[in-house]
Amino acid sequence: MPIKQYKPLTPTLRYKKTAVFDQITTDEPHKPLLVPKSRASGRNNRGVITVRHRGGGHKRFIRIIDFKRDKLNIPGIVETIEYDPNRSAFIALIKYIDGERRYILATVNMAVGQKIMSGDQAEIAEGNCLQLANIPLGTQIHNIELREKKGGQIARGAGAYAEVVAKENKMVQIKFPSSEIRSVRETCVATIGQVSNSEHENTCIGSAGRKRHLGWRPTVRGVAMNPVDHPMGGGEGKSAGGGHPVSPWGQKSKGLKTRNKKKTSNKYIVRRRTK
Repeated sequence: MPIKQYKPLTPTLRYKKTAVFDQITTDEPHKPLLVPKSRASGRNNRGVITVRHRGGGHKRFIRIIDFKRDKLNIPGIVETIEYDPNRSAFIALIKYIDGERRYILATVNMAVGQKIMSGDQAEIAEGNCLQLANIPLGTQIHNIELREKKGGQIARGAGAYAEVVAKENKMVQIKFPSSEIRSVRETCVATIGQVSNSEHENTCIGSAGRKRHLGWRPTVRGVAMNPVDHPMGGGEGKSAGGGHPVSPWGQKSKGLKTRNKKKTSNKYIVRRRTK
């Protein structure tokens, strides 16, 4: 999908880049699949801010997405491809022959009228969902399960995909763009193709007002604060203090490995990602 750039008529438009949204076919979501999204503003159940710089923004509805793809061997047709304010990828409304409608993640080449199916009888075609045991080597996949029947957990963002590279001992090895290789049980399911809106990473918000519209409040740099407010605060002029960049609570924020070495899923990582 191409990116729209603007003439620099104002300082805001000089850097603004947006998606063209030429894959979108409607701006009216399917109301039975909408759920109101309550505003937390970064606060927990006690009202304490646990995520900074959140609040305000436009009201949203949650679209109920079918990540499990458990409507097996029942064909459906893509009715619409829609924008979802809660994710970077586009979503597709599927109408099955029994009349039920569900949202799924749209793929790069998905179009209205395309046939969709999940299960053992599905073909190796973009948008179809199959067990990893039935997907050929070298196929691009997304919405990958890590546990059976739990639903897709990996490769769900805009432009995301992984590749099936090996099969051995009822396990399937999946390679990600970061060069990491993971083993997943062959009975887990995944969807064929790459997630839509692959140019999302090249967009630029461009203005502070648009950032507020998305629910992000202003962020103050730690070095601009006082020592009482931040470990990197204080000093005369633009002084960084000479220390390693840290969070407001003192945890190193660049390069610190935070993954638990005793995590049970470590044994399924065949090769870790490289720098």
